[in-house]
Formats: sequence, C-alpha cells, structure tokens
Amino acid sequence: MTTPPKPYSCQLYLISPLDVGGDFPERLEAALSAAPVAAFQFRVKGVDQHEAARLAEPLQAICAAHDVAFIVNDDMALAKRLKADGVHLGQGDGDPREARSLLGPGAQIGVTCHGSRHLAMEAGDAGADYVAFGAFFPTTTKAVEHRAEPETLTWWQGLFELPCVAIGGITPDNAKLLIEAGADFLAVSGAVWNDPEGPAAAVRRFDVLLKG
Repeated sequence: MTTPPKPYSCQLYLISPLDVGGDFPERLEAALSAAPVAAFQFRVKGVDQHEAARLAEPLQAICAAHDVAFIVNDDMALAKRLKADGVHLGQGDGDPREARSLLGPGAQIGVTCHGSRHLAMEAGDAGADYVAFGAFFPTTTKAVEHRAEPETLTWWQGLFELPCVAIGGITPDNAKLLIEAGADFLAVSGAVWNDPEGPAAAVRRFDVLLKG
C-alpha cells in the first residue's frame, strides 16, 4: 500500500470480523464491489493454520479480483503460506525485519503503534511499509488498551513519508476528523460489517467522505 493519489487523499482499509465463515465471502464481494478499497486484513483468532488457510482462500480470491491487497493479521507464517500481499504485526508479533526476510521485498508490512510516536519511528526504521495508530474512538472489535489522538496523525504527516493508518471505532460519522488530521488509510471493521443496511451501503458512505 502506498499513499493514495488524488482525489483520494485517504483510502479505506477493511479489517475482517473474527467470523469469516458462512456467507461472509458474499458480504466481502458486496463491500469490494461498492467502491474502491485499498486493502483487506484477514483477522481470525483461535483456529489452526490449516483452518485459517481454508477460510482465507475464497476471500483472497475475491480481493485479487478487485485488486485489493490481502493482508494477514499477526501471523507471518500464515502470510507466507498464503503468499499474501503482506502482514500486519502487533507489538508482540515479531519484528518487521523478520517479516521482510520471510516474506520478501514486495510484501506490505504494517505495524501497530498504538498512540506512540516512538514505536512508529522504530517501526519505520525497521522497514515497515506503514504504521497504524489507534484506537481513536471506543470500539467493540477488540479491547482498547491504548488511545491515540488525531494530532499524532498530523505530526507524522509533517515529518515522514511513510503512510499512516488510523484504526479504532471509526465510523462515517467520526471519520472526517481523522481524514483532516492526515490519515492515509482508515482501518474499519464493525462500522462496515455490522451496518444495518449491509456492508456495501457502509462502504459507499465512507467513499463519499473519502472523495471529500
């Protein structure tokens, strides 16, 4: 993922719900067909690698058909097995240098930096392709241990060319603040998958904001 061109100064980065079975492939297809999406992060917990690979296969194919980067959450070995476009690392999931060595020069490697400017600079020095700040707002997707402020995005944009991702409780109602602060990507999960009108409607609402 690279910093998006105009008219998109910011792009959408979808994160999967934990349950990606059942009709989720159809829901992903609907979301990616609705408006441009930069990336999709495959995030499942509590399943072995064989089951994760089985669940990922149709989703990876849908992403490829829509030219959407397929990023694996946390698991470098799974990302290598799937030949994914990249991996997103939490602070306890390994070093970006290790991921680069395993996945190759073309892999997109992202790092969770919470609200820490220091962690973000370390990630950049270690060769990350993007840094993720958050949570910016309350979220039910995961327990929030760290909060980030929009000023961190503005600070980052003023000093570094490496793209930054905003994550945590982002909805069409609060996203404008983060876009204006300088986020290159909005990482969104619940606001899309739990939308009462469906994921396609939610993606279209974000698209209106992102087009400015």
